[in-house]
Amino acid sequence: MTSADVRGKRVLCRVDFNVPLDGDRITDDTRIRAALPTINWLREHGAKVILCSHAGRPKGQVIESMRLRPAGERLAELLGAPVVIVPEVTGDVPKAAIAQMHDGDVLLLENLRFDPREEKNAPTMAMELAELADIYVNDAFGAAHRAHTSTAGVATFLPAYLGLLMQKEVDSLSKLLDHPERPFAAIIGGAKVSDKIEILSNLVDKVDHLLIGGGMANTFLLAKGKSVGKSLVEADKVNLAYQVIAEAEAAGVALHIPTDVIVSNDINAEHGDVVSIDAIPDDQAIFDIGPETARSYAEVVIGMKTVLWNGPMGVAENPAFAGGTRTVAEAVGAADGFTVIGGGDSVAAVENLGLADKIDHISTGGGASLELLEGKELPGIAAIPEDA
Repeated sequence: MTSADVRGKRVLCRVDFNVPLDGDRITDDTRIRAALPTINWLREHGAKVILCSHAGRPKGQVIESMRLRPAGERLAELLGAPVVIVPEVTGDVPKAAIAQMHDGDVLLLENLRFDPREEKNAPTMAMELAELADIYVNDAFGAAHRAHTSTAGVATFLPAYLGLLMQKEVDSLSKLLDHPERPFAAIIGGAKVSDKIEILSNLVDKVDHLLIGGGMANTFLLAKGKSVGKSLVEADKVNLAYQVIAEAEAAGVALHIPTDVIVSNDINAEHGDVVSIDAIPDDQAIFDIGPETARSYAEVVIGMKTVLWNGPMGVAENPAFAGGTRTVAEAVGAADGFTVIGGGDSVAAVENLGLADKIDHISTGGGASLELLEGKELPGIAAIPEDA
């Protein structure tokens, strides 16, 4: 993007303002703040900045609670400058508003998904969006895995560039896959092996250590012949766990699974019991990795030159089962190497602990970062010429 001459040009910038709301109040403005470097660069270089985003799943209908006005108003506060909020996506109303813009001005179109053509990557809508601008910039990494009109289609009708956030995401995540500094550890958690199996398979020959936590660790324990009581487990995915275990062994990768866990008979309990993986009661369920496991994971992480963390170590929303996630978060924050975190629960953990500024890169894209780490091509990136 920084190679583009944007002065006096109308720049259609796809951002990700799909932020959580409580009524009209934004409860987390992280995605809006993440777009500020690109928006500010465009303004400082004299562009007329036309922002577009989706919010929620209105399915082609106008849903009042999904309008982008709250996001536009919050952006204006962050910029300290006016943001014109247009109540339509394409057509005469946006065209008239854009005609009144001066260099450095910012305008926000209405929720793209109010138009049923957005999710269909319709050429007609792509052309209508392209008519509003001279240049297209995609800075919405969180939507880069969607082949929608605003993320892929419009790039065929305008000179197209990656925004600063998008470029940072691509560079940081690609560094993990292509040329990580070693030793390299990946900490993968979350509920299900099936959700992360493609990441595990893609990373297993690229890392030196693979650390497993969360509910998915239960399936690995089952594959190791351990009884897991009433724990969440994917019995039909044990073969996938065997596959990862075999691939790790063949690649000489150190695969770490819990040696102790915290169990209870109630996910909402105020405390749990620490037990060995060889002594899990039949009437109890695993809700977190144990302190011994957490310490051993932290010791591995501290010594790494590259660390990727995606997914919590337990049911972290309950303080009684947040200890493993907290210990891992603190270790990632203290690691001297290049650290990357993806996944909402992992990001929330480091932010709640005040560790976000100690992480080299916190990914803003959930599904997009997962698919990139799985080795998949993202439509929103593929649509941009490589030299952009």
